Amino acid sequence: MRWVIENYLADFGALSRKYSVNPSEEYFDRFGDFYLGWTNRLQAIDFESLSQSAQADHILLQNRISLAQKELQRDILLFNEIKHVLPDIGSMMEFVQNRRRGEKPFASKIAQDFDRWHHQMIKLEQELANGAKLTRPQAQFASRAITSIHNGVKDAFGFYHGYDPDFTWWTEMPFSRLDGTFTRYSTFVGKHFDADALSQDASGIVGNPIGRDGIMRDLAAEMISYTPEQLIARAEREFAMLEQEMLKASNELGYGNDWKAALEYVKQQYVDPGRQPELVQYLADEATEFLEERDLITIPELAKETWRMTMLSPEMQRIAPFFLGGEVVRIAYPTNTMDHASAMMSLRGNNPHFSRAVVHHELIPGHHLQQFMNQRYNTQRRAFRTPFWSEGWALYWEIVLWEKDFAESPEDRIGMLYWRMHRCARIVFSLNYHMGKMTPQQAIDYLVDKVGHERANAEAEVRRSFEGSYGPLYQISYLVGAWQIYAIREELVNTGIMTEKEFHDRILQENAMPIALLRKLLKGEELSRQFDYKWDF
Repeated sequence: MRWVIENYLADFGALSRKYSVNPSEEYFDRFGDFYLGWTNRLQAIDFESLSQSAQADHILLQNRISLAQKELQRDILLFNEIKHVLPDIGSMMEFVQNRRRGEKPFASKIAQDFDRWHHQMIKLEQELANGAKLTRPQAQFASRAITSIHNGVKDAFGFYHGYDPDFTWWTEMPFSRLDGTFTRYSTFVGKHFDADALSQDASGIVGNPIGRDGIMRDLAAEMISYTPEQLIARAEREFAMLEQEMLKASNELGYGNDWKAALEYVKQQYVDPGRQPELVQYLADEATEFLEERDLITIPELAKETWRMTMLSPEMQRIAPFFLGGEVVRIAYPTNTMDHASAMMSLRGNNPHFSRAVVHHELIPGHHLQQFMNQRYNTQRRAFRTPFWSEGWALYWEIVLWEKDFAESPEDRIGMLYWRMHRCARIVFSLNYHMGKMTPQQAIDYLVDKVGHERANAEAEVRRSFEGSYGPLYQISYLVGAWQIYAIREELVNTGIMTEKEFHDRILQENAMPIALLRKLLKGEELSRQFDYKWDF
């Protein structure tokens, strides 16, 4: 099955490079046939004769193809809805296809086509400006379609230009004008929706809520059988439990039950500008030593050697106010171009006690070690990466290290609790937003009032959640994925079936997949072609 997956990915890559104008009818036709052909190939495999690991690969590939078919059908429907705003895709695609075959172009006709397409887009823009607005998904999809055909035409022009003298003479000036028209029209179409109508409040954040049905669909794709209401209720229960721990730490620091005052004290313990990188190095070494002293997981020497740092720009910190990471940990801290208020929020939001949990989340045993091992074990499964597995793993370690008293002081405990409470809040505000029960401004206020976020950091968090490139379920994946992995831990480690080290090593060596399937693999349970993922974790 590893060979089968590698061939599927190679075939997909080859077709994607050739049929690069996506969306287009050519793309839809070819990939519809491609997915159908691969579905038939998988059906022809004797599933029962496969090893358990190979059966898991079969389920993963079939699930991926099934999801891809559904996404293709959704794209076809959306494409048909926006075809009226597209220029003459048919003649443009003919130019692109002829370029692939290296056919000698009829240069004077191509020049006429360039001129015609230019005027067509100007007319379409005028008609749209005076007509009804598109929906936001329609506008974004149409802009993507125009950009894609623009890239195809530009590539075809570049193939002939300068090489074919006749083509160059006829088309150089017409294309120069067309090139700019494409860019302007794509930008115009992408913004041709009623942002005011979509804006739910004064935050200015415009997202794309998918509704409860959309949440249920996406949860099923992740092999999770819970409802959004059940996940919200569990997050609220966990938040209440964490708040009790926060009160204990607050009392130890002398702030009584005013844990937000204790949180404010912790935020003030930031290091001076210019000193954050050495703090990161110290915290990274501390976490690694803690793990190795307790023999909790295998950490290759090369993994310890190869991670490195970079700084997040002020612009990036507007949407990512805290660390990002992997092999490269990206540090959020003030720079000389920030205004005073932004600099102070960056200092306070990345203090050492908050950073204590973030550094091991991003490096070891979190994302860096995770990615290091992914490149070395069951590498065919990297294609099935899911945030419930990747983010869930990193947050799982925050829970485990908390239980092992990695936090040495009340300040450290407040820092670690802050992040756990933040993950609970993500489930509450993101699912409620997508079900139409919370606006972006209410989500910002919730983070400030409930968790104790800096307001600018809360705004960045909500903006990233709803306007960024993350999927609708990404923000819930941290804690939900951690719950899943922790539940398997209780079944295998707490019962003595595996040691902690065996459990952790095995998860990384199995590589990425929905965690319900990972559980079956770790437990050695029988798999079936029609995988039943229902599981009360």
